[in-house]
Amino acid sequence: MHIIRASDCRVMPWKNGGGTTTEIAAHPPGASLDEFDWRVSMAHVGMDGPFSSFPGIDRTLSVLTGNGIALAFGDGETMRLEQSSAPYSFAADRAVEGRLVAGPIDDLNVMTRRGRWLHRVERLTDPGPIELAVSSGLLMLVARSDGWTIAASHGLDTIGIGDSALLEPGEAVTLASDREAAEIFTIELWESAAR
Repeated sequence: MHIIRASDCRVMPWKNGGGTTTEIAAHPPGASLDEFDWRVSMAHVGMDGPFSSFPGIDRTLSVLTGNGIALAFGDGETMRLEQSSAPYSFAADRAVEGRLVAGPIDDLNVMTRRGRWLHRVERLTDPGPIELAVSSGLLMLVARSDGWTIAASHGLDTIGIGDSALLEPGEAVTLASDREAAEIFTIELWESAAR
């Protein structure tokens, strides 16, 4: 298990230059925005505008803070996302405009290259204990509240807001939070059978 502290994450400009994103992890390590197989990041969105286009990429978006964002796709589909919304998946090469509902938001972005990797994102609000085991692929945990303890075979680790943990196949952990208002995201990543 690899712990990724929020303070160690790199901040980089958006692909379209309209803001900044905090990269939590990407594969292969150090890959550019045009070369990654998968990428997990958080962004601060302070104004309305178009999303960056990522050809050949599938994306899942979750609202972490703020009053939400309304997505208007070029094909006419619309979707409103709030903190309580389930993570929303869409093709990152679809044209889409984001309109803030009432003030800025922070969001969680998970992206995988189509035909190489797949992903699934879930938002958990149960303080646990929660048993998790990784049989194949990778599992990333992204904490949205303080007070999380991760019990693994090597001992205990703790993570707080913005911290993450990356687990590899064969690892099993027990998650628990000492906060009643607990929130954490689980991100499953696995290679596509088409690779």
